[in-house]
Amino acid sequence: MRKQHRSEVFHISGARTSLTEDVRGRQRRYIISMAIRTVSVILTVVLWNVERPVAWVMLVAGAALPYVAVVVANAGRENTPVAPAAYIPQPVRPVLEATKVESAAERAAEPTGEPAEETDAG
Repeated sequence: MRKQHRSEVFHISGARTSLTEDVRGRQRRYIISMAIRTVSVILTVVLWNVERPVAWVMLVAGAALPYVAVVVANAGRENTPVAPAAYIPQPVRPVLEATKVESAAERAAEPTGEPAEETDAG
């Protein structure tokens, strides 16, 4: 037995509906379309000798509706829903610039303002 009492479900993510709910919705749309088709075929028979133009419209609707019902039922799953309006995105953190690490050789090569010592090579 199915549980008849359902509480309202709030979607808080961008996830799709479940596959079971999707199939149930497709079946429901197909059954409704076929019920409308059945009514139009019955109205065609009933109205044939009374209102022939209306009977022709019902006949065309009854002939075309199966195609439309199949296309609508097989339309595919819905697109991924957009995040709810209350969605707050993560704050963007600035990226720190890479700092330059000077090596001892680079510091020695920089002029310091002091006179360099000369060595006698000879």
